[in-house]
Amino acid sequence: MASESRETVTDFEFLRGRQNETVVKELCIVSATASETFRFNSPYKMANYGSYVNGIDWADVHVEYKDLHTVVSEAVAGLAHLNAYCVCIVTFLSILTGRTIHNL
Repeated sequence: MASESRETVTDFEFLRGRQNETVVKELCIVSATASETFRFNSPYKMANYGSYVNGIDWADVHVEYKDLHTVVSEAVAGLAHLNAYCVCIVTFLSILTGRTIHNL
């Protein structure tokens, strides 16, 4: 019997924005064979700053925040099963991608 591959969205670092919205800083998608990490810039105009204490550095950007939906949707497009921990993360990713995300 072949085992089913279970792809998982495992890491999702976020802050609360000005209107209490979820602002994604870093998202990591891990599967049995690969992992991808995306670091997003701030959706607000602000000077870059970082902190060694909390590990948040808005200058280590890989992706513009306006591209969050496109980047995440394309990254998970070929994955059959998507999983995450925490109801707030599952809900956010489900809305963002239009896909079912299973809460682990």
